[in-house]
Amino acid sequence: MKFPFHTVARGWKTFHRFQQKGVLSEDQRLWSSALKCSRSSSQLCKEKCFYITTPIFYVNAAPHLGHLYSAVIADCLHRWKLLQGFESRFATGTDEHGLKIQQAAEAAGKDPLTFCTEVSQRFETLFSSCSVSFTDYIRTTEQRHRRAVEHFWSVLWNKGLIYKGSYEGWYSTQDESFLTPSQVSDALDPSGKEVKVSLESGHKVEWMKEENYMFRLSSFRSLLLDWLVKNPSAVQPERFHQAVLQWLQEDLPDLSVSRQRSRLQWGIPVPGDPEQTIYVWLDALVNYLTVVGYPEEHERWWHVAHHVIGKDILKFHAIYWPAFLLGAGLPLPQVIHVHSHWTVGGKKMSKSLGNVVDPFEHSQMFTNDGMRYFLLRQGVPDTDCDYTHDKVLKLLNAELADSLGGLLNRCTAPALNPAQVYPAFCSHSFPRDRRGRAVEEDYHMVETVRSLSTVVEKHYESMQVYKALEAISACVRQTNGFIQRHTPWKLDRRDSKDGRWLDTIIHLTLECLRVYGTLLQPVVPEISDRLLTRLGVQSQERSWKDLDFLGRYFGTDCSFEGRPLGSNCGLLFSRLETQSGDKQKTMKSKKPAQ
Repeated sequence: MKFPFHTVARGWKTFHRFQQKGVLSEDQRLWSSALKCSRSSSQLCKEKCFYITTPIFYVNAAPHLGHLYSAVIADCLHRWKLLQGFESRFATGTDEHGLKIQQAAEAAGKDPLTFCTEVSQRFETLFSSCSVSFTDYIRTTEQRHRRAVEHFWSVLWNKGLIYKGSYEGWYSTQDESFLTPSQVSDALDPSGKEVKVSLESGHKVEWMKEENYMFRLSSFRSLLLDWLVKNPSAVQPERFHQAVLQWLQEDLPDLSVSRQRSRLQWGIPVPGDPEQTIYVWLDALVNYLTVVGYPEEHERWWHVAHHVIGKDILKFHAIYWPAFLLGAGLPLPQVIHVHSHWTVGGKKMSKSLGNVVDPFEHSQMFTNDGMRYFLLRQGVPDTDCDYTHDKVLKLLNAELADSLGGLLNRCTAPALNPAQVYPAFCSHSFPRDRRGRAVEEDYHMVETVRSLSTVVEKHYESMQVYKALEAISACVRQTNGFIQRHTPWKLDRRDSKDGRWLDTIIHLTLECLRVYGTLLQPVVPEISDRLLTRLGVQSQERSWKDLDFLGRYFGTDCSFEGRPLGSNCGLLFSRLETQSGDKQKTMKSKKPAQ
């Protein structure tokens, strides 16, 4: 969708009109401040720094598959930047304020902080067990966060962007979201009673009228439009960028940013007004600043902020949050990476259907790296994806156990590699002029693997991790085809020509595996570590700059040639049994009754 130029240009025309009159409105002062921040951002971005966040997860219920998916995506991007030599920070955590949590704690018969702590620990345990390498785990009940929120509120208040007013309209407690009449529809609850629900989430809404504080969101529509049109990669994938532009075609009403303390006690009080509690979303969004030391020490990291979010919270992150930041005179995030949801057997996960996937249970069933690989291999950011037991099992067996694991086993087996070394490459057996024993498919494989790092880099950068893994998997299949084509187990090592060709086949295969293991580190860190350790690749030789593929073929040295392989730690990834296979094994293992 092409956005109308006259709509986009409106903010700039207003800016020049006020400039000519010698008067600058609040909107234009904010935009001028944001431009200055953007300029300093481009200067600071010359440093190799990167800051990635997940949403902070609401603790009204236990972690589910979608939470792990968000965390694994962000962890992959964090590890990818570390691989490239960046200094990277990665924040995740829990959102612990709001009416929904207040009610959940009451239902559980616990005080809110105890309730939040118990659930938050479950999130932290899940992420740690699945190798989610966060550098900061933030909880909104921490004192450092309360201090950041109070300061942020005061900045907006002092700029005249928050005012005391009266809000009347629809509110969803489940979504902690205010809704316009166009976002609400009629429905029937389970008892058949007529109710109003959110069009987007389907959750019940209630009519609310109360005196509270309002944020001048209506002042930011043209500024947000201009930001999005001038920064087409600010929200990715493109589908979600266009969705935000579409939302901004409608007027933005001012946003209620507090609740009466009599209704909501579990939250941060409004500075100077103990009768009001700060709106949970304003509170929660500031966590991204809290982590990097706001309000004193945030500048270095905030200029390189990237957010990973689910599509259900896009409006909060792509409209409310940028407006708050513009109001506070802070730079906007570099990229908001948006992902879609997971269904189970083609149906939305829900407690009523009993199909909610427990990530603890399934990561034990399929291994931590297995779960990471499946989510990133099958997860397509702009489309909902389906999760089934059989899909996971078939994919992991095919690509990790058989294809990648089988390839490693073949070329490190004592029968094929009795010396257990990285053997020498023979340029006469595999010459550049294509007159040796190699065939055309072999040269094509070499060129494909040589360019693989460029392909993977492109897809990692755009959060299209599934495309990177498709490319790696295709190369692994080509390398298996190379081995199968030349049947090295049939060669006679006692013959000098056969021996050199055999060593060349193994050398080339090990070089391919070294590239695959290095590129897979952000996705399956444990498997990659086992693979590279088996090849004898040291920890300091596993970065992006070490991806010098097949140096001997391309006329440079290979530091691995002649080096002993690492110790054999068994199968790279053990094949997973089907549920029926497990039952058969169990039955066979039972002794007949006497």
